[in-house]
Amino acid sequence: MAETVERVELCFPQLNSSCRKPEPPNTNTVLIYILLSFISLLTAALNLLVIISISHLRQLHTSTNLLLLSLAVSDFLVGLLVIPVEILLTETCWILGDIMCALYYVLPIIIISASVGNMVLISVDRYVAICDPLHYPTKVTKKIVIICICLCWICSVFYSIILLYDNLKQPGRYNSCYGECVVNITGAVDLALGFIIPISVIIVLYMRVFVVAVSQARAMRSGIAAVSLQHSVKITVMKSEIKAARTLGIVIVVFLMCFSPYYCVSLTGQDILVRSTTEAFMIFLMYFNSCLNPVIYAFFYPWFKKAVKLIVTLQILQPDSCEANIL
Repeated sequence: MAETVERVELCFPQLNSSCRKPEPPNTNTVLIYILLSFISLLTAALNLLVIISISHLRQLHTSTNLLLLSLAVSDFLVGLLVIPVEILLTETCWILGDIMCALYYVLPIIIISASVGNMVLISVDRYVAICDPLHYPTKVTKKIVIICICLCWICSVFYSIILLYDNLKQPGRYNSCYGECVVNITGAVDLALGFIIPISVIIVLYMRVFVVAVSQARAMRSGIAAVSLQHSVKITVMKSEIKAARTLGIVIVVFLMCFSPYYCVSLTGQDILVRSTTEAFMIFLMYFNSCLNPVIYAFFYPWFKKAVKLIVTLQILQPDSCEANIL
């Protein structure tokens, strides 16, 4: 009788090496899953508003906003796909096989890597806009930005394959039993390529942006910047560019706060078991960053508030709504 009960508790009762079925979640766990489900829904909904706003309204078709659109797409996918599947995997047996397990983890790595890449591109965009405003319109065109965004996503795909190469080459090698889905990521590689290098680029560029922005702000207040035509042109565009740099700087700071705890584990020299319990909180903190970005836009971008109003009131369905003036 006891043997029968034990076999029922297995993911695959016909296999002696099967994992046990997860125990039913307690009340606290259920509340956590409800909260995570709400965050997932909110993340997808808010980023969908950003995607619709920038895609539909022609006034928002700027180089910087195209980068925000790409970031919103990756954040939307986190809310729509990554968080829900992560929740389901926690309390269920994996029944799709070892190959699908390895392939599944390619998706979140692509999405997260694209988010990091988009942050780097945003930093480069702000660096050129603040430090070389006269040449910004010619250096950062929409065509160049679109090419950079495409390269960002393509590189993210190749990066995910490289990072999971051992798991794709020999699926299931890190599983302790049948019905488990665990992959191993080499901490040193992920730490260097996924965090240290891009974050160093972001910090260096924004330090330069901060220094130039402060000096330009002082020059505008004192009025000594309008000595020549070049300086006069700079003053014309600098106020809006500095404001945009400040807002996107907040986005990057929040990004660092959400991503740093996860990668700090790699500094100990340990490999990261993606589905281990100790990493669960840090992984969901990374995902929560996708929900915070549109919230920041709502606080600091008046155009986003106006665009959301157009969408919620369905005015966006009216003819010529794409020509609406929201700036």
